[in-house]
Amino acid sequence: MRLEGKVALITGGGSGMGKVASELFSREGARVVLTDVNDEAGQTTATAIGGGAHFVHADVSREADARAMVADALEHFGRLDVLYNNAGVMLPDDGSVDSTDEAIWDTTLAVNVKGVAFGCKYGIPAMLETGGGSIINVASFVAWMGAATSQTAYTSSKGAVLAMTREIAVEYARRGIRCNALCPGPIETPLLMQLLSDDQKRQRRFVHIPMGRLGRAEELAKAALFLASDDASFMTGASLIVDGGITAAYVTPED
Repeated sequence: MRLEGKVALITGGGSGMGKVASELFSREGARVVLTDVNDEAGQTTATAIGGGAHFVHADVSREADARAMVADALEHFGRLDVLYNNAGVMLPDDGSVDSTDEAIWDTTLAVNVKGVAFGCKYGIPAMLETGGGSIINVASFVAWMGAATSQTAYTSSKGAVLAMTREIAVEYARRGIRCNALCPGPIETPLLMQLLSDDQKRQRRFVHIPMGRLGRAEELAKAALFLASDDASFMTGASLIVDGGITAAYVTPED
C-alpha cells in the first residue's frame, strides 16, 4: 500500500473529489482526517471509511478552522504526512471581469487562495516536526489558459494557487517537504454538473476536450495519490495536469 503508516489531511473530503480521495487514500493505508463545511456529508464519509478516518468541521477560509483541523489531526493520529488542499468553490455568478460582483471575488479568493495558504501555514510546521511530507494544492487547467466560459475570479484564484505552490516548494525543498499542484480539467462532480445544467455551456466545455468526455473523480484521486506517495519523491514545485488533453490542443478536434 502506497500510503502505509502515513496520516493525510484532506479538505473538502465529504463529497465529490475529496470524498473519492479520502476513500482511496484510506484503502492505500493512510489514516485520514477529512474536513468539510457540510457536517452530515463529512461524518457520513468518515463513518463509511471506518476507524482509520476521522471527520472535523472546517471552513478553510477561516484561519482558526485551519489551525484547529491540523491540531485535530495531531491529536488523533500524532503526526501529519500529507496535506491535500482540495476544498474550493466555483460560483455560478462568476463571469467576465466587467460583470463579476465584489462578493464573488471575496468568497472565491477567501476559499480558493486563503484556504490553501492557511492549510499550509499550519500544516507545514506539523510536517516539519516529523521530517517532512507532501502537500498537494488543487489548482486547475485554467491556471494555464483562459476558460472557454468566463469565470474570472475562479481562474484568477487558481493562478494564485499555482504561484503559491511554486514558492512553498522552493522554500521548503531542503527541509523534507514537497509541494505540488494538481491541475484538473473538467471533472464529473455534482458541483460541475450543476454549473453545466445549461446545454449550451455543457457543449462549449465538451468541444474543447480532445478525449471527448469529462474526467472522473477516481482519475483525479489517483493522480493525487501519486503526488502524496513516495513514488513522487523527486517532484516538487510541479503542476500535474489531468485534463483529457485540453491544454495540449491547438485546434479543437472534430468527432
